[in-house]
Amino acid sequence: MNKNRLEAFSDAVIAIIMTIMVLELKIPHGTDLDAVRPLLPIFLSYVLSFVYLGIYWNNHHHMLQVTRKVNGGILWANMHLLFWLSLIPFATGWMGENHFAALPTALYGVVLLCSAIAYSILQGLIVRHHRGHDDTLAQAVGKDLKGKVSIACYIAAIPLAFLNQWISDSLYVAVAIIWLIPDRRIERTVYGNHETRNED
Repeated sequence: MNKNRLEAFSDAVIAIIMTIMVLELKIPHGTDLDAVRPLLPIFLSYVLSFVYLGIYWNNHHHMLQVTRKVNGGILWANMHLLFWLSLIPFATGWMGENHFAALPTALYGVVLLCSAIAYSILQGLIVRHHRGHDDTLAQAVGKDLKGKVSIACYIAAIPLAFLNQWISDSLYVAVAIIWLIPDRRIERTVYGNHETRNED
C-alpha cells in the first residue's frame, strides 16, 4: 500500500491542529503591558505545544522518508497518533487559561504521554512491516533511548503536577529541548547506507 496518502493526510491534520491552537490566542483589550500580562501563561503554553507539534511533524516526516509501504495496521496506528495530537490544543488552552494549575498541567502530561506511546507504536509497526526487506528505520532508531527517556519523564511529571506543577512544566520543557536538538539518526543511516552502496 502506498504511503503518500498517509503522509499528505497527516501533514494536513497537524497543520490544522497548529492553526486551531493559534486561534486560542485572544487579542488583548488595551495597549499597555497590563493588558498583555494575563495572556503570558496562554502564550507560553502555546509556544511549548507549537514546539512539540513541530517535533512530531519533523520526526514523522523523517520516519515516512524511510517507509516504503504501509498496511492497515500502520494506517490505524497513525490515526491513533493523530487522535492524541488533536487533543493538544484543548490541553494547551486549559493549562494556559488556568495559569499552569495542577490538574490541567497533569492532563497536559497525559496527552503528551499518550502521544509518545502512540508514536512508539506506529514506529514499531513500521519497523516490523519492513523487517527482512528494508531495516533502515530499525537501524536508525536503535534502542530509542530518547523515546524511552521522554515517556519516563511524562510518567514522572503527571503525579508531580499535584506536588509542584513547575517541576512538571520543567520536565515538559526538558523533553522538548531533548528533541529540539536535531536528531540525525535516520539521515545518518540513510546517507551511510547510500555511501556504502556507492562504494560497492
